[in-house]
Amino acid sequence: MKTRFAGAMAMIAALGLLGGSSAEERSRPTFRQAIDAVIHTDPYRHAHWGIRIADQETGEILFDLNGDKLFIPASTTKLFTVATALDAFGPDYRFKTPVYRRGKLDGSGRLDGDLILVASGDLTMGGRTTADGQIAFQDSDHIYANGNDKAKLTEPDPLAGLNQLAQQVKASGIRYVAGDVLIDDRLFARASSTGSGPRRVSPIIINDNVIDLVITPSDAGQPAQVTWRPRTAYVQVDAVVRTVAKDKPIRLQMWTTDGRRFSVRGEIPAGHKPLVRIFEVGDPSAFARALFIEALRRAGIGVDASPLFVRGKPVLPPRSAYAEMDRVATLISPPFSQNARLILKVSHNLHASTLPL
Repeated sequence: MKTRFAGAMAMIAALGLLGGSSAEERSRPTFRQAIDAVIHTDPYRHAHWGIRIADQETGEILFDLNGDKLFIPASTTKLFTVATALDAFGPDYRFKTPVYRRGKLDGSGRLDGDLILVASGDLTMGGRTTADGQIAFQDSDHIYANGNDKAKLTEPDPLAGLNQLAQQVKASGIRYVAGDVLIDDRLFARASSTGSGPRRVSPIIINDNVIDLVITPSDAGQPAQVTWRPRTAYVQVDAVVRTVAKDKPIRLQMWTTDGRRFSVRGEIPAGHKPLVRIFEVGDPSAFARALFIEALRRAGIGVDASPLFVRGKPVLPPRSAYAEMDRVATLISPPFSQNARLILKVSHNLHASTLPL
């Protein structure tokens, strides 16, 4: 992807930032002064800036500030990651996540066998998809909520994709699953994300593999309201948060023992806006399995398998076997251009770290 800096400079010149002939234009700040007015403000008092603007056609350097210095690339690396994925997949690529049945289905809709969801690396699994098919985001994403008080949740149901799959399974004629529900996460080996936010990179991602807490204060001296999503039997949340006087600071402690049982203690001042915090689950595949079982049950499908435990070691079929198995559902994502927008708009570390895998 190339940025037409020359066009940008022409626009800046049109705005008068590079000077002009009239007295009014000459009184306007130079481009360097306009840059200084931004980079020397308080939010950037600890920052180091490097800027180089060149004419794309001639190579002429139009503006340079520390352009020959080395910098830690940090999140600008995402530009290369996303550009590479766009080149490999194309902007119109859509993740397709299938569900297969293994075993005999009788006339009553009883499946004497298993359902297998095959993870495709879909970064949002329908959990951010809006009514018009776009991927929703907030300026301050929930994956960074533990580091600030600005994070907001997106409006779509994070379980919407799993609910769609469950409805498709029902439409295929399945009414009861006597076997197990499995997640095939063999697309790539699990890894660790770089940077802040969720650390576990997995081919299956539901709600960024986190539990969202929303802490809402009440009157001083009263308990705060603590809600969370997605609600699932797979996790337990033990929350005791008090509402304190308006002039008191936020004080919160959060911990987990195993990535399934979470605790939060603390205080939130009265009148404060609802506060978002997250817990990362310990096992993304087990989390997705539990949520899918619960989605199937919500769709009216009986499931013998427990969302809390797997009976014995699950045995997945060879990947080549899926070509001969009955596919009973498929979740199709929005176009990849929407994923690219989300990653670059909010600097989404988890999704960017997933793309190369």
